[in-house]
Amino acid sequence: MGKKGQSLPRSFACAFSGIAQGFGQRNMRIHLVVAVLAIIACAVLRCTAVEWAIVLVLIGLVIAAELFNTAIEAAIDLASPDIHPLAKRGKDIAAGAVLVLAITAVVVGLIIYIGAFMRLF
Repeated sequence: MGKKGQSLPRSFACAFSGIAQGFGQRNMRIHLVVAVLAIIACAVLRCTAVEWAIVLVLIGLVIAAELFNTAIEAAIDLASPDIHPLAKRGKDIAAGAVLVLAITAVVVGLIIYIGAFMRLF
């Protein structure tokens, strides 16, 4: 937990710890596998610099969204350890936000990869 006046190295250590904890989640591992496949596809299809940038930004956004979702779920679990309709609603909405971004990333990725594939032939 951050404290006011915390040293910069300590702040980074906490942030990296949060990322590591997020990577322990099943959905994050799925996102990472898809990210690696997206990077391989960019390399194989010889994507342009702009296409690479778009793919990398989308990967970063999806991973960040999953980290936010994990943090929201943890905060809800702390605030409402018992099953409650509002707790479920908050978790579902946070998960839905990740899904919207992931679907958007897939659609944009397909547009990029189909165009890059067509340029190869």
